Amino acid sequence: MKGMKLEALHVEDAKVRDYLLSSSHPVGRFKARFFRSLGFTEENWPELKTSLLCLGRDGMVTGPLPSDHGSKYLVSDSLTGPNGRSATVLTVWIVLEHSKTARLVTAMPGDRT
Repeated sequence: MKGMKLEALHVEDAKVRDYLLSSSHPVGRFKARFFRSLGFTEENWPELKTSLLCLGRDGMVTGPLPSDHGSKYLVSDSLTGPNGRSATVLTVWIVLEHSKTARLVTAMPGDRT
């Protein structure tokens, strides 16, 4: 359903530090290159966490999409990094069964803006 907003959001610190900004993670290293191009680094990882929470809260939501573990939601919006560069970022969130909190599953680059 488009037009809804996610309310309660959670982003694990390790998801940002050890995955999205990790230059050595088998999958995350490709995402890290993208987020570094916006000025996010392992040192300023809390800024990326805050930006992802804002994107999840303020962006337009597509979903729910059923999954084995709960309902997934997609949120895509422009994100401006510390260096002033902007790009579209797609985030995936999941609300597990018997929970009301949307947890970040992943974030990935979209089209550059």
